[in-house]
Amino acid sequence: MRRLVAVVPILAAVVFVASAAAGDWPQFGFDQTRGNAAPGATGITAANVGSLVRQQVELDGIADSNAIYLHGVQIGGSLHDAFFVTTSYGRTIAIDAATGDQLWEYVPPGIAAWDHSAQLTTAAPAADPSRRFLYAASPDGKIHKLSVADGSEVTAGGWPVAITLDPQHEKIGPGINVTARYVLATTGGFIGDIPPYQGHVVSIDRATGRLLHVFNALCSDRHRLLASGECHDQDGGAMWGRGGAVVEPGSGKLLVATGNGPYNGRTDWGDSLLELSPDAGKLLQAYTPKNQDYLEGTDLDLGSVSPALLTKTLVAQAGKDGKIRLLDLTRLNGKTHSPGHVLGGELQVVLFPGHPVLAAPAVWRSGGRVWLFVAGFARLAGYVLEAKPKPHLKRVWLAQHGSSSPVVAGGLLYSFDPLGGGVHVYRPTTGALVTTLPTGKGHWNSPIAADGRVAVPEGDSNSRGGTSVLDIFRLPGGTS
Repeated sequence: MRRLVAVVPILAAVVFVASAAAGDWPQFGFDQTRGNAAPGATGITAANVGSLVRQQVELDGIADSNAIYLHGVQIGGSLHDAFFVTTSYGRTIAIDAATGDQLWEYVPPGIAAWDHSAQLTTAAPAADPSRRFLYAASPDGKIHKLSVADGSEVTAGGWPVAITLDPQHEKIGPGINVTARYVLATTGGFIGDIPPYQGHVVSIDRATGRLLHVFNALCSDRHRLLASGECHDQDGGAMWGRGGAVVEPGSGKLLVATGNGPYNGRTDWGDSLLELSPDAGKLLQAYTPKNQDYLEGTDLDLGSVSPALLTKTLVAQAGKDGKIRLLDLTRLNGKTHSPGHVLGGELQVVLFPGHPVLAAPAVWRSGGRVWLFVAGFARLAGYVLEAKPKPHLKRVWLAQHGSSSPVVAGGLLYSFDPLGGGVHVYRPTTGALVTTLPTGKGHWNSPIAADGRVAVPEGDSNSRGGTSVLDIFRLPGGTS
């Protein structure tokens, strides 16, 4: 079923073994680096974005994340350009991008046990490199492998994979990440950070569904899923930044940021940025601010935001305290290339004038410059990376609109305003507003742009509502 409303106008290139087909937007952040920037043209420009035509497609639930997009895939025996969303209660829905028709809907087994409850997911699905399968989360703590062709679930091998022993307290919030070999997912707590919960990242063999490794932010010497109370009654270390696990190009190493929790520099890593081996089996490096105890005590999670890879050696880590920390990937703690009880080590700390920072940043490379776009629910800012006299971020512009996770596509910056509604479209280098595409309000929802189309879901999962919409904007003349 679909419901239509009135149509109104309105790093150098990173190459992976698992590369997206032309036109695809296969996962949160576009690719494994979570850069939120797509290379190449989209067909949408500053000259024609104001003429996009809106269609609202009713969803059987609220997709409190982003859609993903696959160009020209086989669904139901014919080729379709398709959007895919996962709702807060685990329904994954395929939608024809040209018409808005629903192509299929997957409903996880046992949904009645959590439907319309506080137990939910805000994880965006991710496409397999083959483009034949999707990976999607459900609130019972499982990652499912679904057929793109018809939405049927793969149950061979280890699929579906349980990544928590306590799904009533541990939430799969960030988008699923897919690399050449692994499916990566992270967990945190539900709204209110109500214990018991353990923040952790898992790696899954995408071919077999085997759970390969678990890295726990607390009791990190225990490489398995932990039961409630197993970690000396320690709770926290949520990995809840929207990008979840970030994959470094080339090495495949992982970067994850943790939220409030105990810290001892040995086994407990609350409010820290961690570098892990590609399979999440080993801790390689760690950064922890000098005021970690203050961050924990005042609920100012460092890990409210996923890390942003700027270059091969520089990473930016924003946090709930509104500070953006520029760090050296060769020595995250500023002293050694190994974890330990070392605090501080930043190259620079910049105050973002709109904290808290809660959205995933976007990194855009253009004209030999690296841009970082940082968003809060009250502001959006553009920074450029300067090399001299030493590496530092310089703020170039500040917009007064709030933003969920912004994205860059086709030379335009798209920003969904969750509190006021609308997708604001900017010129990335100046922050000049080009146009605003009309939408309702939301929460973590973020836009994507591909193949002459922009899509963003509406709604807030914490409302526990029954239905919402996916807004699709197309160039005039497209099917609707």
